[in-house]
Amino acid sequence: MSTAGGSELHPTAVTELSGDEQLTGIDATVLDFWRWAMSDLRMNNVRGYLAEFVVARAVGATGRRVEWDAYDLVTSSGVKVEVKASGYLQAWRQPNGVSRPTFRVPQTNGWDHAQGATVGKGWHADVYVFCLHTAQEHDNYDVLDTRQWDFYVLPRRAIIRQDGRSISLTWLAQHAQGPVTVAALPAVIEANAESSEVSQ
Repeated sequence: MSTAGGSELHPTAVTELSGDEQLTGIDATVLDFWRWAMSDLRMNNVRGYLAEFVVARAVGATGRRVEWDAYDLVTSSGVKVEVKASGYLQAWRQPNGVSRPTFRVPQTNGWDHAQGATVGKGWHADVYVFCLHTAQEHDNYDVLDTRQWDFYVLPRRAIIRQDGRSISLTWLAQHAQGPVTVAALPAVIEANAESSEVSQ
């Protein structure tokens, strides 16, 4: 990416943190920051990160999360995967009861992290995984228990046909493979990747 001065900047490699690193000038560690920012795993952004992590571990993806990549992760066999997450329970008061989970997958201007450039508007993953946390009572909510997650898998061609429209659980039940368990994800993702290639 060019700066105002015209010189290209390259970020240094990310160092894996242990959590023990001390912030300078205040009595706090990185672990203190994580606890402050990410302890409530019902928050939509944090629950989404956790869903990406669960899928990444399930399919043997390596590397760390990259915020602006054109897709969320790559399986050990090279399948590009986008992960979406939702749930019935939220971090806030829900006066009308549980939420009605829905998903949207609009076209995006993909970003090539390695090249530092956009790769054009479209759907850039081979396979899309929709992660639904199924608990509907806070007393039973355990987002760390993968048995409380349902996973639905779609190839890119199905997402293109949906063209950014809202995706309900009813629609997923009719069009996606699932719900499947976390253990079944690798095989189901591979099967859907085989039929993902369509012209865009």
